[in-house]
Amino acid sequence: MTAEPAIILVEPQLAENIGAAARAMANFGLSDLRLVNPRDEWPNDKARANAAGADHVIDGARVYGTLEEALTGLTFVYATTARSREITKPVVGPHEAAAGAQARIAAGGAVGVLYGRERSGLTNEHISLADEIVTLPVNPAFSSLNIAQAVLIFAYEWRLASVGDGLPFGGEVREQAPREQLVGMFEHLEAALDEAGFFRHSEKRPHITLVIRNFLQRAQLSEQEVRTLRGMIAALERRPTRPHTGADGEQTTERAKS
Repeated sequence: MTAEPAIILVEPQLAENIGAAARAMANFGLSDLRLVNPRDEWPNDKARANAAGADHVIDGARVYGTLEEALTGLTFVYATTARSREITKPVVGPHEAAAGAQARIAAGGAVGVLYGRERSGLTNEHISLADEIVTLPVNPAFSSLNIAQAVLIFAYEWRLASVGDGLPFGGEVREQAPREQLVGMFEHLEAALDEAGFFRHSEKRPHITLVIRNFLQRAQLSEQEVRTLRGMIAALERRPTRPHTGADGEQTTERAKS
């Protein structure tokens, strides 16, 4: 029994599509690729090139003359199709199919997913060998997917069902500047704005300073960013530095003597 679903491409026409499907499989941890009567010769350099490094999937791909042979050893089979069929079978979406595959494999079963030819998909005869149909909520006016796209969707859902939705990396959580540094910057900025005549209506000054403080706090500034902003304010004030400790040990915002 395999620990992952087999991806079975039935009579694929383009080696490039096989390579792209292999790449999609490798992206989400699948490697069991089975080819039923591919049109292009196999092995195929175009497939390997389009696999973009998923060589282990290409090298491990097995070729079969019939679908029946490719299904050997499987205990449950899904057939993918974008249109309604005459055959009555349970119909599920990719999320439900992947969860079902994960459960069946965990219970000791072996699962396969069928994908049909680029132009016409699976035949009713192919689908008759499957247990359930997998379809997508595609636009009915344009429902055809490239094989690799269809494989990618299931492979993604399989990955979620198997290992969860934990991402391989997260956004860096930066350490913010201490509150006293932020308050010092606010006071420095407000003093510079006072001197520049920004607060033309004194009665509105308290409200405007609150607005300024609020949007600057939303930036979640780091210590370096606070220092940079204070340096920018000092430059606009034509000071050599931001407010600093003078030679007498006192904090000063006095401009340097020219």
